[in-house]
Parts: sequence; structure tokens; C-alpha cells
Amino acid sequence: MSQVPTQQDIYHLDKARVRASFDRAADTYDAAAVMQKLVREEMLSRLDLVSLKPQRVLDAGCGTGHASQALMRKYPDAQLVSLDFSMRMLGKTRALNGSIWQRAKQLFGCDKQSYLCADLEKLPLADASIDMFWSNLAIQWSNDLDAVFTDIHRVMRTEGLLTFSTLGPDTLKELRAASSVDGERVHVSRFLDMHDIGDALVRAGFSAPVLDVERITLTYDDAIAVMRDLKSIGAHNAADGRSRGLQGRGFLKQLTENYERFRKDGKLPATFEVVYGHAWKPAARPKTKIDLEAGFAPVKIHSRAKSETARGD
Repeated sequence: MSQVPTQQDIYHLDKARVRASFDRAADTYDAAAVMQKLVREEMLSRLDLVSLKPQRVLDAGCGTGHASQALMRKYPDAQLVSLDFSMRMLGKTRALNGSIWQRAKQLFGCDKQSYLCADLEKLPLADASIDMFWSNLAIQWSNDLDAVFTDIHRVMRTEGLLTFSTLGPDTLKELRAASSVDGERVHVSRFLDMHDIGDALVRAGFSAPVLDVERITLTYDDAIAVMRDLKSIGAHNAADGRSRGLQGRGFLKQLTENYERFRKDGKLPATFEVVYGHAWKPAARPKTKIDLEAGFAPVKIHSRAKSETARGD
């Protein structure tokens, strides 16, 4: 019998398992990534409000490459680095960029897109080498947010823009509640509150971070369909506190019965709390903790109206 991890480390992510899950999901990801597409389009629309002409853009957690393509269209003069720690996902990005015209540009050394298989927590990039750091729903797969933001700050150039989305604590709240029948094991990952995310940005040295939240609700016919979609996008449970063996039929039966109490208008909801954020790397380090206690408040946080998106099955 495997030992139950302590409360302190049960939510620590097994990065090898995370990578393997995304590798397996590379072929099924696009068909199931409804919420990811909605968030990507929202992030792109926000760039219309930003006056920036980046020389080098990083798409961190590029997945199957649709954001990379959009960023290339938006900033045609910029060099784009597509980064993912799943080699198969990165292969999908490269394939999406595989038109005859793009291959001709690669052949003659004119292609401005490059590919990098790496982890957000260990960026193999030079200091001050990125003008815009974009990341759509990838940061939540990190174990140390302070280390991630500190390294992002390191690789960004002065006056560079960090724009990202991640998931907040209400994400999959229905599945979390339905699976609580097994109190000793973790069935849904832990997601950080946007206030904690804002504090981490300030500690890393970013200037005037702005964060806001949108709640997106996808609807399903049954609980099995919820879990099937999560598997299709690679969002497996990778916490150290997960069960290491197959769950029995009794657990699955209890989970599906528990999930039924959330049914509304004939459908079961799956809530995603999406946290959007952007911040700039200033020429000088922003105010210290002492300055903050004196009354400075660089973090601006906004709540947005609830957005519901139904998914047909």
C-alpha cells in the first residue's frame, strides 16, 4: 500500500506525469479545447489596447500552436519563440507552421519562428532577450510561482510586457466537491487566488500588475463527459496526493451520483475560473515591501461579469 503524502506536499505536481499527459493528448487536444480557445481569443483582443512593437515574442506553453500563429499575424516583424515542455505538442505547432510558403522561408533562413522544448520553471533563455512574454493557461502547471515569475522577469527586456492567463481556485469546483468522497486523495489540482498571483508578480519585480477574473461554465450531459474532455486536453490529475492505482467502480459511481446535485436545466456544469493578468518590466525595480506598507498599491484587481458557454455533446 502506498504511503499517503503529507498535507504539505499532496498538491505538488509530478512534472513527468504532466508532460506525459500532454504528449498523449496532442492528437485530441484541439477538438476538446473549447475553453482554451475562448481564453486565447480574449487575450488576443486585449492586445489591441496595447501599443507595443516587440522584436521578440515568446509563446510559453504554446500547445498545438494556434496562439503562435495569431501572434505571428499580429506582429509580422517580430521573431517568435514557441515553447512547450511536451515534445508532441511542440510538433503540432511546427506542423501548423508547415505550409509550402513557410517551408520555403525556413529553407532560405527567412522564417522568424523558432521552437523550444522546455519547462516554464527552467527557461533556457538569455537575460533580457524577450520583449513580450505570452502564456495562455500554462502557468498553473508550475510548482513554484515565485520562481516562475522571477525567471520570466529575468528573460524580459526593460519595458517588456508579460501577458498571461491561468486558473483560479473555483476551477472545477463541481468535480472537486463530487470527488470529496475520497478525502485522503487529491482528485483536482490546487489553483491559486488572483490576489496571491498579484503579490507574486510584485515580488518578482513587475510594475503595476493588473488582474481580473472571468468564470466560464461549460455544460455536459454527464460527469463521464467532463472527465473525458479533461483527459482529451491532457489535464490529468498529476498531484503527488493522487491515487496511484485504478479507482474502483464504487468510487466512480459515488462521484457521478455526487455530481448530479449540480445538474441544472438538464446539464451538468464544469466551472473554470480564468485569471487574466498583465504587467510590465520597469526600468527600475518597483516599490519595496516597506513602500507598500507605507501606502503604495501597485496591484490593480478587477472582477468581470460571469460568462457562460454551453458545450454540446
